[in-house]
Amino acid sequence: MVKRSRGLRSATRHKLQKKPRERGLSPITRSLQQFEVGEKASIVIDPSYHKGQPHPRFHGLTGVITGKQGNTYKLEVKVGKKNKTLLVRSEHLRKIKSQPT
Repeated sequence: MVKRSRGLRSATRHKLQKKPRERGLSPITRSLQQFEVGEKASIVIDPSYHKGQPHPRFHGLTGVITGKQGNTYKLEVKVGKKNKTLLVRSEHLRKIKSQPT
């Protein structure tokens, strides 16, 4: 028997799927958005852009921008009790609206 392939996008049939009216490339403004250090951002993987995608296990998590490295942003995410640093392009990030206090 042949060993089962377990690539980076395995078991993501529904997670990395767009709704029928959202298919195709996303708006260019999503890739042009800028983030500041200390700003909160949520990871929403855009399947139409393959570059700079985080691992699908981080889809839906929220973290803090800690810096910029080339075209990607360093994002500090808490997973369980650990803090993990991810390199994510802006196409896969969404700004979090701050709550008024």
